[in-house]
Amino acid sequence: MLRIVIDSAGDLPQEWIENYEIEVIPVNVHFGEELYLEGVDMSIDDFYAWIEEKGTIPKSSQPTPQQFIKLYRQIAEPGDVVLSIHVTSKLSGTYNSAQMAAAELEDAPFEVIPFDSLTGAGAQGYMACEARAMYRQGSAMEEILKRLEEIRDSNVIVFALDTLSFAQKSGRVQLIQALAASLLRVKPIVALNEGLLDIVAKVRTRRASLDYVIQEIQERIGEQPINAAVMHAHDALAASEFSEKVQKVLNCKNFFVEELSTGIAANLGPGTLGIVAYPVLGGIL
Repeated sequence: MLRIVIDSAGDLPQEWIENYEIEVIPVNVHFGEELYLEGVDMSIDDFYAWIEEKGTIPKSSQPTPQQFIKLYRQIAEPGDVVLSIHVTSKLSGTYNSAQMAAAELEDAPFEVIPFDSLTGAGAQGYMACEARAMYRQGSAMEEILKRLEEIRDSNVIVFALDTLSFAQKSGRVQLIQALAASLLRVKPIVALNEGLLDIVAKVRTRRASLDYVIQEIQERIGEQPINAAVMHAHDALAASEFSEKVQKVLNCKNFFVEELSTGIAANLGPGTLGIVAYPVLGGIL
């Protein structure tokens, strides 16, 4: 049996998690001296309420190897393979924790295969769904991993940030670029390139920034069919309106709207809105 694990930065709707039989290991969120597990004993609303009340940004950290080991042992039976797909190792230590856990379980009666998505948000989640769909159709693990590599190489993530304060404090976006954009009072466009976040453009208005996001996806992927998602940080209404335009303009086969995990939102800030997409070609979703 194939067991599939993602961390909570994979940002899949609960219905998809259940339909594709995916296990989620929560990111750790630190509220002062208190530690909470995202989606377990701390909700998205709790996260933003803390920010509003305290005026500070909670810290997030990757699951520990011990947390991974506990989960793997809970879900795996003798002879199983655990495919553990995680947020880009260039921005998080989650993949490294999974590797350490796999090494400690080398003699276990099941196999653990950690996979560095070099991405996050819905793209990482889509990888897990494709893996499950392929497994159900009888694909070998080598074929599944090859497809995940194709998605890793072809996915595009572009976000329009509403504020730069979170990015500056987190250090996840190049500081000099962030400072320059802040001084100009513009809306930065952030893209994930080779596992790292970069500011790729600066525009004057919110509307222009969202138009730019769609244009960027079109330029990078073209008119071919895509699997896509609109991701947002605490702005469901804007995401719903934006998703209508996205589906009219882009050639979407599968599509969902989902809120960004706290681990990502803490780095990009509330009001962030963007698109995750990759070509359908080569997959079975």
